[in-house]
Amino acid sequence: MNVTLKKMALLCSAALLSLGSVIAEPLTIGYSDWPGWVAWEVAKEKGFFEKVGVEVELKWFEYVPSMDAFAAKQLDAVCMTNGDTLVTGATGGRGVMILINDYSNGNDMVVAAPGIEKVADLKGKKIGVEIGFVSHLLLNNALKSAGLTEKDVELVNVPTDQTPQVLASGDVSAIVAWQPNSGQALKAVAGSKALYSSADAKGLIYDVLAVSPESLKARRDDWKKVLQAWYMAVDFIKDPKTTDEAVAIMAARVELKAEEYKPFLEGTYLLSLDEAKEIANSKAEDFSSLMGSTKIVDQFQVENKVYDKAQKLKKYIDMSLLNEL
Repeated sequence: MNVTLKKMALLCSAALLSLGSVIAEPLTIGYSDWPGWVAWEVAKEKGFFEKVGVEVELKWFEYVPSMDAFAAKQLDAVCMTNGDTLVTGATGGRGVMILINDYSNGNDMVVAAPGIEKVADLKGKKIGVEIGFVSHLLLNNALKSAGLTEKDVELVNVPTDQTPQVLASGDVSAIVAWQPNSGQALKAVAGSKALYSSADAKGLIYDVLAVSPESLKARRDDWKKVLQAWYMAVDFIKDPKTTDEAVAIMAARVELKAEEYKPFLEGTYLLSLDEAKEIANSKAEDFSSLMGSTKIVDQFQVENKVYDKAQKLKKYIDMSLLNEL
């Protein structure tokens, strides 16, 4: 082999090594304090990623910063609601939903001060809610269930993590929040009551894994393995023989006792593979399908000027990997 050929061979070998190191890099997933996402901790602690042959680095965030990091291309994927996936995409950080983790089944609540017994009693009252976010949509559905609209109440824009303090202050008659904030509000105000919850509007809030289009294209097989690990974790959590161990793992991640954390998990409906496929493939125009729910949320967010134009929803949803499992 002459010198030129030797140099070319060395360069090719270096290029292949470089490419191999890129491919070997772990997939990075941002997750935050919601039971359907804390469940990823079970996959990590039980070694399910290793069992399916994929390296994953889970990165813990507060929720909004996790979306910011994803939009800044610091993560391959992030855990978001289907509605917030549209918000992030509309501002330049598009994610493709490849997995439906769960739907909120009671953790999101309209919590009212003492003396308010039903949603209809909110007429003319001040309600603390983070305007334009999913809690606002939940409130609209609650009001509709009682024959009311936003015009019948006064909305006060309150960050979700501040809702317990605001309800306790007496400045509003009710708040809308998700766990742990909704539970904190109930504890902070003696005699307060949950008037309406996401259990009354199943599918209004789907929690998903959104992957950058670039990572999905380059590492499709690896993302399929991630989904396999996820369903191993779901099975582990749902199996009565291992539920307590799973709850202990999840509780430790958020620094709570297992008995404190278990009710949060009960308010989150983790979907089995078959259930997720049904929701993913349904053509229904209501909350029973991912597309139907996302379309409703998209319309809500345009109406509330969260972003200007309706999003092209098909660009945000790719359930082909899920369907291959």
